[in-house]
Amino acid sequence: MAALTDLTIAEMGTALAKGETTSVALAEAFIAQTEKHRRLNAYVVETPEQAITMAKASDARRGRGEVGLLEGIPLAIKDLFCTEGVQTTAGSKILEGFKPTYESTITAKLWKAGATMLGKTNMDEFAMGSSNMTSYFGGVENPWKRSGENRPLVPGGSSGGSAAVIAARMAPGSTGTDTGGSIRQPASFCGIVGIKPTYGRCSRWGVVAFSSSLDQAGPFAHTVKDTALLLQAMAGHDPKDSTSAPLPVPDFAAACTGDVRGLRIGIPREYRMDGMSDEIETLWAQGIDMLKAAGATTVDISLPHTKYALATYYIIAPAEASSNLARYDGVRFGLRVPGGNLPEMYENTRAAGFGAEVRRRVLIGTYVLSAGYYDAYYKKAQRVRALIARDFKQAFEVCDAILTPTAPTAAFASGEKMDDPVTMYLNDVFTVPTSMAGLPGISVPVGLDKDGLPLGLQLIGRAFDEETVFKAASALEQAAKFTARPAGF
Repeated sequence: MAALTDLTIAEMGTALAKGETTSVALAEAFIAQTEKHRRLNAYVVETPEQAITMAKASDARRGRGEVGLLEGIPLAIKDLFCTEGVQTTAGSKILEGFKPTYESTITAKLWKAGATMLGKTNMDEFAMGSSNMTSYFGGVENPWKRSGENRPLVPGGSSGGSAAVIAARMAPGSTGTDTGGSIRQPASFCGIVGIKPTYGRCSRWGVVAFSSSLDQAGPFAHTVKDTALLLQAMAGHDPKDSTSAPLPVPDFAAACTGDVRGLRIGIPREYRMDGMSDEIETLWAQGIDMLKAAGATTVDISLPHTKYALATYYIIAPAEASSNLARYDGVRFGLRVPGGNLPEMYENTRAAGFGAEVRRRVLIGTYVLSAGYYDAYYKKAQRVRALIARDFKQAFEVCDAILTPTAPTAAFASGEKMDDPVTMYLNDVFTVPTSMAGLPGISVPVGLDKDGLPLGLQLIGRAFDEETVFKAASALEQAAKFTARPAGF
């Protein structure tokens, strides 16, 4: 059998069922790997004792014949999910030391399925960023390096820590959240699989809010089937979340057949953008050929409002962030910086507790919601959002899934683009439209660029049709045969 840290989640399940390993042995293997690679700064909090305790309980359940979907599988949790008794910070100084007295619905579902927790992963502060460099706890280093270079690269954001731990074999699966691309872009940068399910497929209860109409939880793993298994455990209706869809959860893993014969794949002409690298263009063409060879047909489609998606997103998301982050005032939880009076305490606490990117977005959001600007910006942005959703609805009348690039570039060096927020925002140009429409999107690693860095392609599906997305993604995965891994991991 391969090294435990090299096994997929599906393979771990088989090995555990055959008695070839134990949950405790799996937890110990990933704890040891984490200790070797702490320089990546991928975890904010490590929970080795809790992992072993949960693993022992899992082995005991297995001995009694009680086997959950993820029985004995160790996972990493993005530090946006509230975990009972374990620090949850959202990557921000303002929440340093905050230990929730409750468990998020997503993590509760994972523990009920038998999974164990390795720790909480680093992230951009309040999920605001595309590089994982805005975290109060410092940036995460991507395990990948450019050929012949040793400069540290970013893992993508905001779920950079959750992606990096998978690429570095520090966990076999992890949770992330995606507001405008924060699962799919890091998955592309780190050469792994990441899916943002349909908005409403997974509960947001107990997840620290950034933009309530866009935030959606999803998983990372090495394979499409592994992400399907994780999503199956995470998904489902939650009466505590009014945006959670009261729909049954399909058998996502069973959909990972790769049989795309007769499937129509839409190719949007608007995603061929100025400044897009030739390598991304070539990779996209290769992906089209792979799906055709597997039996799918391609259809040229138009998503005409794509060019407005990024601007629309950076009005709506900051507006909702401005409202959501108003709760961090130094009164109820988290950091408190005293002042001469109550307003001064609010100001001191928020000035000291929020980083530059969070302050920037709160200011933008407060501005677009203010009297005199609400109609000109926020209300207009909501109208454009409806048009973006209509574009996708019309496209899906002639196709079953849509294939696009995931990100306009491979991973870039730490510190690059940080002085230009607009350039940073362009990292989400291919992922934001999917989020605006609330649709499922998955990133699959397909190839390497000239510097030996991974590049991913994105598949988008109809609302609550993750099964077709998994089917097409499996076909792409089987054709690409992506087995590259970062050196030393």
